[in-house]
Amino acid sequence: MTDAPAHLVEVDGEPATAAQLPTVLSGYGHFTAMQVRDGRVRGLRFHLARLDGATRELFGTGLDGERVRDLVGHALSSAGRGDASVRVHAYQPQDTPGAPVTLVVAVRPPGQMAPGPLRVKSVAYQRPAAHLKHLGGFGQSYHLRRVAAEGFDEALLTGPGGEIAEGAVTNIGFATGGTVVWPTAPHLRGVTLQVLEELLDAAGIPQVRRPLRLADVPGHDGAFLANSRGTASISRIDDTPLPTDAELLARIGELYESAPWDAI
Repeated sequence: MTDAPAHLVEVDGEPATAAQLPTVLSGYGHFTAMQVRDGRVRGLRFHLARLDGATRELFGTGLDGERVRDLVGHALSSAGRGDASVRVHAYQPQDTPGAPVTLVVAVRPPGQMAPGPLRVKSVAYQRPAAHLKHLGGFGQSYHLRRVAAEGFDEALLTGPGGEIAEGAVTNIGFATGGTVVWPTAPHLRGVTLQVLEELLDAAGIPQVRRPLRLADVPGHDGAFLANSRGTASISRIDDTPLPTDAELLARIGELYESAPWDAI
């Protein structure tokens, strides 16, 4: 709709108010980000499982998936959008342990992965509690801005010895022959990564997980990035060029495009 608001935020199903800012600006919480098309999203069960698991870990209570679906649907309806970028944030007042978890749903215009191939620059940084999609992404934003100023599209987070973990806002995978290789350094198992794992298994494409270092990059046939916006091949990591014509890279893109969309 042409009159749809550019950005809408609801807190537990109601328009956000200034009185709620102390909770939602606390910095202690977690979220999931999804691309919605025609009221549907890929890997919905993974988004719901992520929100429930992180809520249990951070706040000691579960999170009902139907509540999440209802609130996302309400926000999409309020925004007048069937296609959107949606974030669901979970908070709990820090001074009130055991209080109900507050859910904030933010709706923006839909987004797409930048068309590849992409250029990636490594940085010596790893997210704390990397298995959680938590708030407080200053480190990621800092490095993203710095590498963008140098003409790169994504920052590649690495640990001691140049061990590869993940992108600042993506997961990374490598193609070696007919096998997909995933790094094992601490990282967030993104929803798109999980969707791809299932699709690759169903297609009979082998997957392995092993430590990967920057020094290993030239030994691969290609690499790709993945997040809720899609997948894209990588043409360069730092000063190392990578092939972008590997058959497996094209197959990964095709598989993801074939992934089913789940009704919210």
